[in-house]
Amino acid sequence: MEERSGSPARFRIGYALVQKKINSFLQEKLKRESIRKGIELVQIDLSKPLSEQGPFDAILHKIPSQQWYEELEEYQLSRPDVLVIDPPEAISRLYNRISMLQAVDDKLQYECGCIVGIPKQIVVHEKQSVTDSFATSGLSFPVIAKPLLVDGTPKSHLMWLVYNEEGLKKLLPPFVLQQFVNHGGVIFKVYVVGNQVKCLRRKSLPDPQPQDLANPDGLRSFCQVSNLPGLGRKGGEVADASLSHVELPPADLMISISSRLRKNLGLRLFNFDLIRDRNCSRRFYIVDINYFPGFAKMPGYEHVMSDFFASLAKEKRTQSIEEPAAQLVERAVCC
Repeated sequence: MEERSGSPARFRIGYALVQKKINSFLQEKLKRESIRKGIELVQIDLSKPLSEQGPFDAILHKIPSQQWYEELEEYQLSRPDVLVIDPPEAISRLYNRISMLQAVDDKLQYECGCIVGIPKQIVVHEKQSVTDSFATSGLSFPVIAKPLLVDGTPKSHLMWLVYNEEGLKKLLPPFVLQQFVNHGGVIFKVYVVGNQVKCLRRKSLPDPQPQDLANPDGLRSFCQVSNLPGLGRKGGEVADASLSHVELPPADLMISISSRLRKNLGLRLFNFDLIRDRNCSRRFYIVDINYFPGFAKMPGYEHVMSDFFASLAKEKRTQSIEEPAAQLVERAVCC
């Protein structure tokens, strides 16, 4: 932390983000709230060595680049006292749509009187094996096809609702086939910021009708359907007449899932997409997990994020007190 003459130390967070993320996330209201809570946000110059910048108390980043990861890991070796949000190796897990959902372990199956899991899914690597893989998978139409890798490009967010075998044949591997679960056209976006959990309702794909399975095209493309237009905000939730009647998942359930995923993933900033099975109101499915998502979509996000930054400062202050104390105890034991 940086001491300034006549003023308390400020907690300096260096941020490394692509310009689009800076524009959406680093809004003036967040900067103001952060300053008010003793946090200084400093942009990291990606054209210069990280070792020549700072000093930083923490680094906040989302740069999907192996070169950046390697530089950050090297920096951590020389500056282990700097908090990194989040570890590159933990983030990388979410760039693969199979490994990301492996974090949903068996201990999440029964939480708070509910059943929690993931839809059945398979990976298809070769075009010639598409129909055979589907036939032996236990999946049934309709299914959702998603690119296997999430690399930050628009293409990695392009998905398909596949109605029949004709649609299946049009897809180019590698991709993931995930069982479509009827969920009433509503998805819950659950944002996790440290220990804070916020949930928003969003429109999703409507449940297919029987006649859709005979669609001559065989499939329908969509991209980030949970961000469909026409959704207002009110009281921290989506204010949309068609969604206002939809009951949110139990708060204790979302807190429990978030805690478990936080531990399994080793991440502090993420969100997960949760759907409720239309045929069983106590059954929920996690269908996607994203690192450092669009937190600015949360009403009052500046308070949530600045509180998180303040908690990092408190965490580091605690560490700076505990470490010397532990060293003194160690010396006393040795003597």
